[in-house]
Amino acid sequence: MKREQSLSLRLATALLITGLLSSLAGCVNKAQQSFERPPAPVKVVPAVAQDVSTYLDALGKIVARERVAIQPQVSGRIMKIHFTDGSNVKTGQLLFTIDPRPFDANLKQAQANLARDAALKKQAEANLAREVAREKWGRTQVDRYKTLVEQGVVASEQYQQLRADYDTLQANTEAARAAVRSADETIKVDNAAIETTKVQLSYCYIHSPIDGRAGQRLVDVGNVVNPGSGNSNGSEPPNNALLIIDRLDPIYADFTISQSNLSAVQQQMRAGSLKAEVRLPDIVEDPILGQLTFVDNAVQNETGQVTLRATLPNPDHRFWPGRFVNVRLVLSTVQSAVLVPVSAPQTSANGSYVYVVKQDSTAEQRAVSLGQRQGDLIVVEKGVQAGERIVTDGQLGVTPGGKVAVEQPREATSPAANPGDGSKS
Repeated sequence: MKREQSLSLRLATALLITGLLSSLAGCVNKAQQSFERPPAPVKVVPAVAQDVSTYLDALGKIVARERVAIQPQVSGRIMKIHFTDGSNVKTGQLLFTIDPRPFDANLKQAQANLARDAALKKQAEANLAREVAREKWGRTQVDRYKTLVEQGVVASEQYQQLRADYDTLQANTEAARAAVRSADETIKVDNAAIETTKVQLSYCYIHSPIDGRAGQRLVDVGNVVNPGSGNSNGSEPPNNALLIIDRLDPIYADFTISQSNLSAVQQQMRAGSLKAEVRLPDIVEDPILGQLTFVDNAVQNETGQVTLRATLPNPDHRFWPGRFVNVRLVLSTVQSAVLVPVSAPQTSANGSYVYVVKQDSTAEQRAVSLGQRQGDLIVVEKGVQAGERIVTDGQLGVTPGGKVAVEQPREATSPAANPGDGSKS
């Protein structure tokens, strides 16, 4: 009897435990079914529409618009230097003085030769005038005696003698004319010698041929210099160069583009002039706007690149020859392009996408086609409309179709309360 009561008690206890467990499991299932993931906190920015430029970016190098090597054109000793290394010089400014004394002496000698030959010419002209007068008198005598011979007054022998004397007078006149012509030629040579000496003397005073900035002088006072030939456009100055001057305003920015982009550049050039934005690597903002002024006439065989050149103003000498710069060649303008912050697009195995927050506060994953970056924004060529709210922060917590909680921009906070205020309890 006791054994049956014990079994009944155990059975009742088991049934009670089973019921309690079933009830507890039902409560857990109901709690799980009623659980929802909390909205993901995100920041959103509306997509904007504005006109943007298409462009090509390249690394460029600044090149002086003009680079002149100052070379001597006469031999001599440097007597004086009239500029400071690194200073700005103007066209016509005196730079060097070469000892002018030998050339001044040559000029005085040439002038003296001219004065002497001018006096000889005057003497020759006087001789010519005398011989012309004698020739005229002889001609008169010949004509008179010819008449007398015809009349039988004088013998023909006298006429023949006068005729011979007249021929001699003519020869003397021709000789006098030749002497005058020779004196003229000598004077021309003297004048040419004077002009040549003056030119050589002017070469003793070397002036700047351009406005620009002087480099470091390559000679000192007392050095003897000599004229010579050399290429003044190369990177290295000629051996006999005295100074290098670079024109810095305007200035060139040389850069290269791939031959695959050449057709687009040529097409835009036919439509109008192209602009180039040039920036220093350490000054990203505030670009200088220049004009594309040169496209090389051949593609480089080794690299497949084409050299281009932009001309830009440089009044403050911001750009320096030989310095590298960032060049952006602006090709065209896209009207009403859609832009989103660069932090909005994400990348997956299927490509780029963004999260678009809908009116019901759910996030839609939207595949997009991206264009060129425009500062802190990037062009969305396909997939987003202007005005749609785009998630820019918090994408890791977002699930496609899930709820999101948009964080509102923080307003200016009021001054904090003084922590010392308040009473002690």
